[in-house]
Formats: sequence, C-alpha cells, structure tokens
Amino acid sequence: MTRTPQLLAAGMCGGLALSNVARVGSAGAAVLLLVVVAAAPRAAVVAGCLALVGWWWGSARLERLDRSALAAHVGEAARARVVVTGPTRRGTFELRAPARVTRYARAPVDEPVLLELAKGRAPPQGAVLSALVIVKQPRGPSHGFDERTWLRRRGVHVVLHVDEWNLVGRRGGLGGVADAVRRRLRSSIARGLHGERRAVVQGVVLGDENGLSDRLRARFRAAGLYHLLAVSGQNVALVAASVLLVAWVVGVSRLVAELVAVAAIAAYVLAVGAQPSVVRAGIAGGLCSLAWLTARATDRWHLLLVGAIALLAWNPYTVFDAGFQLSFAAVSAIFVLVPRLQRVLEGYPLGSLRTGIAVSAACSIATAPILWFQFHSLQVLAIPANALAAPAIVPLLGLALASTAVAPFSGSAAAALGWLNGWCAAYLATVAELIGGLPFAQIRSTSTLLVVLAVALLGAAYAWPRWRRTSSSPSI
Repeated sequence: MTRTPQLLAAGMCGGLALSNVARVGSAGAAVLLLVVVAAAPRAAVVAGCLALVGWWWGSARLERLDRSALAAHVGEAARARVVVTGPTRRGTFELRAPARVTRYARAPVDEPVLLELAKGRAPPQGAVLSALVIVKQPRGPSHGFDERTWLRRRGVHVVLHVDEWNLVGRRGGLGGVADAVRRRLRSSIARGLHGERRAVVQGVVLGDENGLSDRLRARFRAAGLYHLLAVSGQNVALVAASVLLVAWVVGVSRLVAELVAVAAIAAYVLAVGAQPSVVRAGIAGGLCSLAWLTARATDRWHLLLVGAIALLAWNPYTVFDAGFQLSFAAVSAIFVLVPRLQRVLEGYPLGSLRTGIAVSAACSIATAPILWFQFHSLQVLAIPANALAAPAIVPLLGLALASTAVAPFSGSAAAALGWLNGWCAAYLATVAELIGGLPFAQIRSTSTLLVVLAVALLGAAYAWPRWRRTSSSPSI
C-alpha cells in the first residue's frame, strides 16, 4: 500500500507545528517553496510544499491568536456584551466560564475571554449577557501552573471580572444548535439520577466533571481513570454504531444510515465541545462514513493525521495541549503496541480481559512521559484500574444514548434506563475510590519514580528473552 497520503498529511502537520518554533510570512514561504520545488524529488516536493503551506498558515493563525484589543484596557471598568461559549466551572471562591466579547463600552469587539463571577447564580452556556466588567490580566505562574500562558495558547489574553450581569438573549447559528443539543443530552442521559451517579454519567458522556466532588475527582485522577471524564473516540464510535444499528433494525438503507451517522457525530462533537480527543475521533468517524459512501479505502494513520491537521490548523498552539498530546499518543500506542502486547499475553488465562489489558498497558506506557511532564504525576495502578473499569464503559454510554433516544416518547422508560445506568456509574466510582485511595496508586516524587523505573527495567530485562521467543515463533 502506498504511503503517499500519510507522507503528505505528515508534511502538513509538521509545517503547522513548526510555526510554534519560528514564524514565516508569505514572501519567505514563497522563496522556500521555490527552493523545495527545485531541489527535491517528486513525492518530497508535494510533501515539502504542504509543509510550507502549513508553516505559513500556522504563522498567520498564531499572529491572529496573539492579537488582543482588550489587553490595552487592563484595569478599566466598562459595560460589555458577552456570549458564554462553554459550561461554567465552580472554583473555591468564584465561578469561571469561557466567553466571547462582542462589544466593550461602545466599541465592537470580537475576542475570547474568561469570565470571573462571584459564587451563586451561573449564566447558562449560550447566554448573551450585558455585564459590568473589570478587565484583568490572567494569573501568572503559581504552584506549577501558568494560567496566563495556558489561556494565551487558546487566544485568551484577559479575564473579565463581572460585578453584575443581566441575561439579554441567547446566541444563534451553529453555536445555538450546539447549546440546544447539549441541553437535550444533559436533561436525558441521566434521567432520574442525582448526586454522584448523575455526575459520573455526565462526566463520561459529556466530559462535564463539574458535578463531581473534589475528592472523587482526585480519586479518578490518582487511579488513572481521569481520561474517562474526557470524551474519547470510544464515545464517538458508539454514537455512530448506535445509529447504524437502529437503521439496520428499522430497515433503513445503508446510504441513509451513513449520512445520519455523520450528522449524529457532528451533533455530538458540537455538544461536547472542541476537546482534542473528540474532534480527532469525530473527524475519523466522519471520514470513515464518507469513505464508505464514496467506495474508498481508509488508512488509520492517515485518519489520525487528518485529525491533527484540523486541530493544528485552527490553533497551532494545540500541540502544547495535554489533551492533544495524550489523545494522539494513546491512539498511536493502540496502533503500534497493542498487537505486540496481545502476543505477549497469549497463553495466560486472561480470557476476554486480554485485549483490555493490552490496550490499557499500551496507553499507559505511551502517556506516562506526558503525564509526568505535564502534571508531575504517574498513576502506577492505571492498568488494573482500567481493566476493572472497562466492562462498565460501553454499557454506560449505551444506556445514556438509549435514554436520550426514548426520552421524547416515554419519560418513565428513560428514567428506568437511567436507574440501570446509575449502577454502572456507581461501579466506576467504586473502582476509582478503591484504587485511587491506595497510598501507592500515584507517584509524585522524583526519587520514588526512579526506584519504580529501576524495578521496571529489571522486570523488562527478565521478560525480554521470553518476549523474543514469543514474538519470533511462527503463528499457526
């Protein structure tokens, strides 16, 4: 199979990422383009040209993201019109929500900001507010986290402290559709559930962990299960599979089913928000359906790279995002390491757990350096925790989607499905509590990490001869 599509996509990704190192203008890109065309062979010419286009586009996007009209008004107070673009997060002392300013004082503005409100009533996602605000700079480095840099990489340069606000409308367009779908999902995926169980369902299905207590959130993180609260490709795949299954049951043609699946994936991605993992999975799922409709073959590496192109083309700073790094490292590990680990585990009495353990081990190995670099923590028991949690994930997602589907027709049926889903949520919370509560579940000390690495290397040296015999033996 030719690797040209992968080479071209990799070239574009490399160019987009390179814009974070150095920026190039149109003239510089044109000169470099001529050099590449004159000096490189044919396949490399196209890849090099795409890399230069990506470098130029990434540089232009970064210039746009780095511009701020409100930065000149730090310390000032004025009335502003803002649109709340995401869910409100509750902190210890205040509420915070992503927003977009459309008017500051009497001047039109179009700039993303972070709202800071007093604890109490929170504006809903999609609300248009008229607010009296004070423009502030984001917080600097503190306790290992630099909020100012983190927000700047998202195009946010100021925080608006809200003294008082009034709801004056709701946004329309595509954002309004996303808000409506999210409200529908929030009201139906956990019908009849309350407290911890409802919070877990909303976290797994929508990536909304606001309802979780600080203790349970910390347990999920320590157990290595925190990724379950960030929507992943498994969610998108289940959405598409559910649509195709229902279409098959009712006798709808495959063509219509694939088109509906693409629409369902798009609606789900809009409702969840632009998380790197869900955008990547949404693009891959949509392209798979389009490939079937056009009778074209698909390549998993090409789909992965196209997802990276979309994310980096919108915001090249995304390459620094922990979610982006973890998502793409995990998927690459599934492609590369899982088959090898499954061969290593052959012969052990693991049954149906073999695949889950292989996937969990591969993802843990690939993401461990990123977790240590980004959060200075390492989850030692992530493999058994994920193996224990795996049986509940698909049923939880399936019951949540089924509850959403039947809610318009029967509230009692949706509540019954929600009650069943509550047991899945309770099981996940119990796994997180038990494993995340162990004193050795998480490593935060560098010295402890070095000891663990030494033990792991000794174990690997012991297992290496057997692995080589297993991998080199002919398959029957």
